[in-house]
Amino acid sequence: MTLKAVLGATALALTATSAMADPALIFDLGGKFDKSFNEAAYNGAQRWSEDTGGKYREIEMQSEAQREQALRRLAQSGSNPIVMTGFSFSDVLEQVAADYPDTKFVIIDSVVEAPNVRSVVFSEEEGSYLAGIMAGMASKTGTVGFIGGMDIPLIRKFGCGYAQGVVAANPQAKVLVSWTGSTPAAWNDPVRGGELARAQIGQGADVIYHGAGGTGIGILQAAADENILSIGVDSNQNMLHPGQVLTSMVKSVDVAVQDAFTQGAEMEGGTVTLGLAEKGVVVAMDENNAKLVTPEMKAAVDDATQKIIAGETAVHDYMTDDTCPVAGF
Repeated sequence: MTLKAVLGATALALTATSAMADPALIFDLGGKFDKSFNEAAYNGAQRWSEDTGGKYREIEMQSEAQREQALRRLAQSGSNPIVMTGFSFSDVLEQVAADYPDTKFVIIDSVVEAPNVRSVVFSEEEGSYLAGIMAGMASKTGTVGFIGGMDIPLIRKFGCGYAQGVVAANPQAKVLVSWTGSTPAAWNDPVRGGELARAQIGQGADVIYHGAGGTGIGILQAAADENILSIGVDSNQNMLHPGQVLTSMVKSVDVAVQDAFTQGAEMEGGTVTLGLAEKGVVVAMDENNAKLVTPEMKAAVDDATQKIIAGETAVHDYMTDDTCPVAGF
């Protein structure tokens, strides 16, 4: 089943009353133009607006303290549904959703159990595994890197899947692991990201995958400056440094947002999980990385994709078991 089919399976026609309500989108720290997670959400909202002519409200977070205030303000103003990007909204959403039972909420990257909440989560470990295969095959030094943003289980999920893919392609490979920080500020520190990338390059890494949001811009830039390969995340970041970004592990956050806006106030709650089978995660192949992806690499990715979907290859999910089979996570 396709991603849109999974998300839209419960879509119903909007009533005259609910059609009057504008949807809303709250961006997490890092801003809507972070070239990564938030921007993917923005692109989905914009596509809905362009396709339908509809309008939506948006709020860019400036601090942690604004989360509850932003949710309540939008709910009180009649926005419906309200979509938020990021696991950090989960605690406040549990409180706010109960106070506005007639408002539909969508949280991306976390699960909140409430009848008026749709939780959209992704099998990032599966897409990261494919990125790891590519990194393991592309590396000439046998040393690759992973740089996460905030050190949390969700991002370790990316890193663990990546490391599994690397060692599947090259059992002798070494995976370096670094973290930008332990607070939400870790998502928006490109200078620190560049420093961490250069440190890994100094240890021999010639391919670096980031899971760091806006911080990743500095990581990709440092990799390009040092003439090594990088791997983008969430959005397709191949075009930021054509010929130097090996691939990007793309999450279809844009489709999740567009679909929620399309279904509107009649959207049903529940948890939706999107992986390779639903095309919820993919490794980006385009004109910007075409010269980097060998036929053997593409064949390996295709083979691994089929085996993961068929259940023949199991990729570890760090969110359900924090014992990663590869050291470092």
